[in-house]
Amino acid sequence: MDTTRTPSTQTPRLDGQLCFALYSTSLAMNKLYRKLLRKLGLTYSQYLVMLVLWEQNELTVSEVGERLFLDSATLTPLLKRMEQAELLTRTRCPNDERQVIISLTPQGEKLREDAASLPPEILHATQCSLEQVVGIKQQLDALRDNLMKHT
Repeated sequence: MDTTRTPSTQTPRLDGQLCFALYSTSLAMNKLYRKLLRKLGLTYSQYLVMLVLWEQNELTVSEVGERLFLDSATLTPLLKRMEQAELLTRTRCPNDERQVIISLTPQGEKLREDAASLPPEILHATQCSLEQVVGIKQQLDALRDNLMKHT
């Protein structure tokens, strides 16, 4: 989608692309998170997994994947590294050996307290009010949901 393009014969411009605005904003956000997460010893992907588990512990790999829009082939190596770092455990479900239950370790649970400082730091970095950030997030959620209908 080119928001600056008028006549249909003009070549789309990079700065007029919604996809590029989303992409470059995501890069900037990830760069900020990388800096902040360094003190926790987490990558951005690991932080997202931790957020899911802090909301609800003891989920299956597929449940974590659904929340993060990731398939198990992408998620499994990440979870293995997190298990090696003693942030979580992976255990076969006794009722269904095909399912793996992901649970926080005490060390993983403790990181929740350390991570509590991140949202205020991110909000400050946006230079937006809380209401503005909530509005942007709601718009992005709706955009994602609409786009998912076409994939």
